[in-house]
Amino acid sequence: MALLKAPVTAHDHWRGDPDAPVVLVEYGDYQCPYCAAAHPIVKELLDSFHPNIALVFRQFPLSEAHPMAFPAAQTAEFAGERDRFWEMHDALFANTSRLSLQTLVGLAEDLGLPAAELQTALTSNRYAEKIRSDFLSGVRSAVNGTPCFFINGVRHDGGWSFDELAAAIQAAQMRPPPTQPPLHGGYR
Repeated sequence: MALLKAPVTAHDHWRGDPDAPVVLVEYGDYQCPYCAAAHPIVKELLDSFHPNIALVFRQFPLSEAHPMAFPAAQTAEFAGERDRFWEMHDALFANTSRLSLQTLVGLAEDLGLPAAELQTALTSNRYAEKIRSDFLSGVRSAVNGTPCFFINGVRHDGGWSFDELAAAIQAAQMRPPPTQPPLHGGYR
């Protein structure tokens, strides 16, 4: 059983009630077709278990296999700095199969974000350290592919269908949550 080595902090992107009894941490890659397929399932889980679940998303770009994963992660971080992380997150997954620099800029413009600033951030790798930190926390936690889920700090080694994840979440609701810093103050 692999455990989440880097607890959820205020530096993570989270969605849902910060006091939820279940915290689902996802390590994902915006160019990964499996992550894109899991995305609507995760959204359905959030709806089904609301308000008893919070989602944390951490960047795990598999850049050798997915050359646009790192720029996409940077684009999400750029949007997050402007309180638009989740809108960009959803837009990136909606466009997984057609990611390009032009698509990233277009998505930023669609959200009313400054395209020129995004291009500067991408060129300078402004968010590389945050993404590297997420990635290394995944490596330390035995993430070996995407999507990879942790439920209350324990890696979910089953499938990621709605039924499989829902069963794991229900089981986690029966156990006391692990002690970790509260989510208050995290990015939304």
